[in-house]
Order: sequence, then structure tokens, then C-alpha cells
Amino acid sequence: MNILEIIKKRSSCRSYTGEPVSAADKDRLTDFINRSGSGPFGSQPVFKLIMSAPGDSESLKGLGTYGFIRKPAGFIIGSITQSPMNLEDFGYCMEKIILYATEMGLGTCWLGGTFKKSRFADKAAVGKDRIIPAVAATGYAAKRKTLTEKIVRASAGADKRKSVHEIFFSSELERLDDEFYRSSYGTVLEMVRRAPSASNKQPWRIICGSSKNNFHLFLERTKDYNKSRFITSDLQRIDMGIAMCHFELAAKACELDGAWIKKAPEGIRVSPGWEYIASWH
Repeated sequence: MNILEIIKKRSSCRSYTGEPVSAADKDRLTDFINRSGSGPFGSQPVFKLIMSAPGDSESLKGLGTYGFIRKPAGFIIGSITQSPMNLEDFGYCMEKIILYATEMGLGTCWLGGTFKKSRFADKAAVGKDRIIPAVAATGYAAKRKTLTEKIVRASAGADKRKSVHEIFFSSELERLDDEFYRSSYGTVLEMVRRAPSASNKQPWRIICGSSKNNFHLFLERTKDYNKSRFITSDLQRIDMGIAMCHFELAAKACELDGAWIKKAPEGIRVSPGWEYIASWH
């Protein structure tokens, strides 16, 4: 399946059949996980697929809307060491796994929080030098969403996306014109717009450079988002890695060469409070 179609197909699945993942699917996903590699900034997360067991749901308590997960077959657990851009790398690598699972026909749901002292940490045998910023539920999606899932999706605005004019800008912080959105890079930005994010806040902001093939990625934080005592991971930094993953995979699908670099741009307008993350050249 084309990666653009996979991105369009992916959605957060909170209701599963409870059927175990087949041995063939488990082996296929595990093989991909083992080859996940490092992120754009050099950090290398470690991921592990575990099957769901009684008591695992205890590790999801306190995660707000993320806590409503019904009958998952298993979880993808990721851990990483501390480094300056580790969470961006984590989000980038985990989203690649999520998209691969989607291509396989599995449902998935990002679960962000703190799992250092949870059953997940025990099963992944995470050392003291590593953290678990997020896990993902997976399994075969139930044919029908439960009433609880429908309520959760509605409260999180899961089916509502910001318009392109709210998150993508020219070098003068103005709207990109309609002709741009009809181009290949317009397709790339649409795939970023479809990326998942914590509580669907979509904190990424992208400025198109004057050369039309340079793009600068910024984080506009949601005020007081990480104040919950249950969520100590900086989830919005993970969101930036997810956006980078979608951008890069979509660019490759559209045969647009480029790579991520970290060099703050000059000569462009930036909204106050935006945090520079990386640039695509």
C-alpha cells in the first residue's frame, strides 16, 4: 500500500476484538520493530511487542481519554535514554512502526504518559538509564466503536483537524497560496496535517522558506498541557517527531529529495513563543 494511503487510513483505535495477533503477524511486526533504527537526531529507541495480559490496564489509569482502551491484543513498548532531542527521535521511530502496523491491517492507539514504574516497564526490562515516554495499544480493530470510544473521540476532537492556514505559513508568516497546495509539497503538508498528536492539539507549525523547497518546523506549545501529575513526558515534543516522520515519508513517496538538519533559519518571521525543532532541505 502506498504510504500516502496508509497515512489516510490510520486512525486511533480504542476498541479491539480481543483476538490474539496471529503468529505470522506477530513475527512480521516484531521483525520491523527490530529494524526500526535511529531517529533524525541520532537517538535510538528500543521497542518491544508484548501480548496483553490481565492487569495491564492498571498501567493506563490516569491517562484521561487515553485510558479507555478495550480488549487490545498487545502493546508496543518503547524506551529511550535521556538526550537533548530524544523525544523527537522517539516519536519519529514509533510512528513508523504505527504506520507499518496500519499497513498490516492492525489497529493502533498512541498512549502517552509515564510508565517508568509500571507493568510495561517490568515487561520491557527497562534499565534505570531509560524512560518509557509512551506505549501503543495494538490488535485487530472491533467492527463497531463502543459508545465510550465515540464519546472519547468527540471530547478529544479526534475527527477535527486544524486548517492548513492555522499551521503552515510562508516566510512572511502569511498564508501559502492555493497553487502551492496543489503541488507535491502541498501533498506532503497534508500528510503532516493528518498526523496524530496528544489530545489532537497539533502543535506543529511549518514555515516554507523563500526557496520553496526548504521547510522549518516549530513547536507552538499548548498552554498548561503537561500539568497533569499523571503525564510527565513532554508529549508535544513526541508530536514533533511524529510530524517529521509523516513529512519525510510523504516527501519520499512524492519523489522529493531532502533531509532533516538542525540549523535555525535566518531572514524569516517567527511567531513569539515558537520553539525551533528542525529544517527540511
